[in-house]
Amino acid sequence: MRQRLSSEPDRYRGRRRVPTPPRSRYAAVVTSAFVGAGVVALGAATQLPDAKAVNPEVLKNLQAAAGVQDALADRTTDSGDRASRGDERGSDDAALSQEALEKDPWVLPLEDYTFTAPYGMRFGVLHEGIDLAAPEGTPFKAVHGGTVKQAGYNGGFGYSVTVQLDDGSQMIYGHARRVLVKVGDKVNAGQIIGEVGNTGHSFGTHLHLGIYVNGNTTDPVPYLRAHGVDIKLKIESVYGSLAAS
Repeated sequence: MRQRLSSEPDRYRGRRRVPTPPRSRYAAVVTSAFVGAGVVALGAATQLPDAKAVNPEVLKNLQAAAGVQDALADRTTDSGDRASRGDERGSDDAALSQEALEKDPWVLPLEDYTFTAPYGMRFGVLHEGIDLAAPEGTPFKAVHGGTVKQAGYNGGFGYSVTVQLDDGSQMIYGHARRVLVKVGDKVNAGQIIGEVGNTGHSFGTHLHLGIYVNGNTTDPVPYLRAHGVDIKLKIESVYGSLAAS
C-alpha cells in the first residue's frame, strides 16, 4: 500500500460528517417526557373522589336541591299554562265586549260637512243644536239607533226627523229637503233617514242636529264626544258606548 504524502491533496475534504449526539440521547429525552406526563396524570387521578366515598349528608343535600329545582320547574310550567288559559279567556271576553259594542254604535250624521254654528245663544235666543252645512240633497244618517217619533214638516225646523233612543233621549234632524222614514220606524245607526235641505227657519242649506235629554236641550258636541263621535274633528267610533260607560 502506498503511503499518502502530506503534500498530496486531501481527496475527502468537505465530505466529513458532522459529529452528532448518539441516538440514545433522543430516546432518553422522549422517554422522560412520557414518564413525567404519566406521573402527573396519576397524581391528578388520585385527587378525584370515589363515588362510594361521598359523605351521605352531602349526597342528601344535593338530592334535596335537585328535588326543589324540579318542583320549581313544574310550578313554572303550570303557571305558564294557567297564564295561557287566562289569555284565552281574556280574548273571549274581549270578543264578547266587541260584539256587544257593535250592536250599539254611534256614527257621524254626514260623510262630509262644514261646522257652521255651535250650540248656545244666537240673536238673543238659544240655538238648541248645531248646524252642519252640506250641499242640498246630501243624505244624512241616524247618529244612533232608535224609534222615529216624528217625521215630516215641523214648524221652524222645516222638514225634520225626530229619533227617540232607548234611554228616552231624542235627536232631531232639521231643515231637511225631504225625509225618508215615517213615524214608528226602527232605525239603526248609519241608516239614511233624510236629505239635507233649507226648509223652515233656515239661512242656508244645512243639517240642524239637536239633542234633548230628559226633555232638556243639551250641547251635542260634548254629548256625542262622550259616545265616541267628535263632530268638530269628524271622528266616529262604533265602540263609542264604551267611552260613555
